[in-house]
Amino acid sequence: MPIFAANLTLMFNEWSFLDRFDAAADAGFRAVELQFPYDHAPDAVAARLERNGLTLALFNMPPGDRTAAERGLAALPDRFDEVRTGVDTALRYAEATGCRRLHLMSGLADAADPAAQAAYRRAVAYAASALGGRGIDLLLEPINGRDVPGYFLNSFTAAERLIADLGLSNLKLQFDLYHRQILHGDVAMALRRLLPVTGHVQIASVPSRHEPVGEELNYPFLFAELDRLGYRGFVGCEYRPRAGTLDGLGWFASQRKTE
Repeated sequence: MPIFAANLTLMFNEWSFLDRFDAAADAGFRAVELQFPYDHAPDAVAARLERNGLTLALFNMPPGDRTAAERGLAALPDRFDEVRTGVDTALRYAEATGCRRLHLMSGLADAADPAAQAAYRRAVAYAASALGGRGIDLLLEPINGRDVPGYFLNSFTAAERLIADLGLSNLKLQFDLYHRQILHGDVAMALRRLLPVTGHVQIASVPSRHEPVGEELNYPFLFAELDRLGYRGFVGCEYRPRAGTLDGLGWFASQRKTE
C-alpha cells in the first residue's frame, strides 16, 4: 500500500498549524507534506515531526509574495536573485526537518515566451544543483490552468522534456493525479511511463478536489497500480475535505486495512 502523507495546508484545518501534526499522527498518518512552512521556525516544525514520529515528505520552496498571489518565481526573468535566496531558505527548513524533496514552483508566465523558458531552465538547473549536494530531490509539478490560470508549467510533456534535457539525477516529476486528469487524462498509462522519473505522487478527486472517492478517477485501481509498478515513495493527500477532515477519512481507513 502507498505511504500516504497528509497535506497539512489543506487538511486538518480545524487545528492550528502546529497542532495539525499531532492530529494527523492521531488519525494514523505516518507522513505529512506542506505547501509553505515559512510562517513557523524550522525548529518548531521539526519538533512536531519528532514528537509524533512523522516524516516530512515534501514542501514547496518560497513562491514569492503570497499576499500578491504569486505562484513561484522560477520562470520570471528578473527574479533569479529571489530564487537563489528561496533555495537557501528552503534548505534551512529541509535540514532541520529531514525533508528530502522540495518543489520549485514556476510562477505565472507565458509558457511560449522564450525569456520565461530560459529563466525557468536556469532556475531549475541552479536549484537542482544546490539541492543535489545535500542529497535532496528537486520536484517539478505541472499545474492545470483551471485552478491556476497562467501557470507557466502547465504540461506534463514540458516537465518530462526538461527533466530529460537537464539529465540531473535529483530532478524529478511531482505527479499530481488531479492535475494530470484535468490537463491530459490517461492517468494510468502516464503513471506506467513516467514512474521512473517520478519523485512524488499527489491525489484528490476530480473535478472537486475533495477526498479521493468517487468522481472521475478510480482511486482503488490507481493505488493498486502504484503497488504493481513498485512505487515506494509517498502519496500526498493534497485535497480539501468536503466537511470535517476526520469525517472524510473513511477512504484512508479502508486503505490501512490492506497494510
